[in-house]
Amino acid sequence: MIGIIIGSLFGAILLGGAIFMNASPQFGGSPTKAQKESYQTLSYYQDGKFQNLVPTSMDMSFGDMLSTMRDFMRGDSTRQPHHQLPVQRLDSLDIANKPDGIARLTWFGHSAFLLEIDGKNILLDPMLGESPSPLPLFGSKRYANELPIDVASLPHINAVIISHDHYDHLDYSSIRQLKDKVDAFYTPLGVGAHLAAWGVDEAKIHELKWGDEATHEGLTFICTPARHFSGRGLFDRFSTLWASWVIKSAEKSLYFSGDSGYGPHFKEIGDKYGPFDIAMMECGQYNERWENIHMFPQQTVQAFQDVQGRLLMPIHWGAFSLALHSWTDPIERVAAKAKELNVPLATPRIGEPIDLNLSTAPSTRWWEN
Repeated sequence: MIGIIIGSLFGAILLGGAIFMNASPQFGGSPTKAQKESYQTLSYYQDGKFQNLVPTSMDMSFGDMLSTMRDFMRGDSTRQPHHQLPVQRLDSLDIANKPDGIARLTWFGHSAFLLEIDGKNILLDPMLGESPSPLPLFGSKRYANELPIDVASLPHINAVIISHDHYDHLDYSSIRQLKDKVDAFYTPLGVGAHLAAWGVDEAKIHELKWGDEATHEGLTFICTPARHFSGRGLFDRFSTLWASWVIKSAEKSLYFSGDSGYGPHFKEIGDKYGPFDIAMMECGQYNERWENIHMFPQQTVQAFQDVQGRLLMPIHWGAFSLALHSWTDPIERVAAKAKELNVPLATPRIGEPIDLNLSTAPSTRWWEN
């Protein structure tokens, strides 16, 4: 009888999970059969899954899984700020009516940016929701009480660039609010299925493989490799591609790492597309148990040098707690390594623009109470 009860409970949990995944729009869509067949020609697509360019094990032992669950459940007060984070508000009219020649980059926390360049407005990984989870009630909550600008107040957006489909980079509610004010969406292969499922006009969706280039209103977007993975559900891991991005205008060149473990792709990108005026490089949410897919801060600085960056902008921190380190550990460690190696570092407050036409950038230690 006990076995029947336990089996019934387990079955009910599985059934409930399946119903939720099928009913909830947060999980997005899936590449079509024809798309999957077209992926077969790629050297990094095997057995129905995308692969990294170098061996990248994500397997954890049973003991590692148990210890990870224990560490997350134990909690740590240093993983969250205990003071209100400073957020500099943006004016929608200032964005819409900017003078010619403006080139500025504004961080929204984590990996989300507004890039204003050549008169265009570009959003990078616009996760502008409260929680990077299909179940916000149980997910990590955004540190800051507000964004630099409400999504509804954003002016016309020329393009959105997305690095991969994880919840902290691709947000259902943000896309739903943005879709009608955006001209075009640029994603790695397969990610467009989520956008289409959420009501984005398919004519606006442009999917690229590694090495592909797209031109949009005088700007060039190049989809470049990253060392990571993808998936929004229980059974779709590796079903869509992940990427970093190179963005080039007539005068400026930028690099956006997306999520990535350290690897030889950084030097290859630097040799082919560098140098970069600014490189936005992942530096947070790391742990030795998943070091292959998320860099440690000292590796961030090395990767920045590999891509031949001129100004380092640390990202993937300052908004959510998705790992076990303290919330300031990423920026403290990357700042220390940058100082050691004499690497120029930008540390703007959330919402504080970086003027790409200046030789200096914001560098205050705003995260300190």
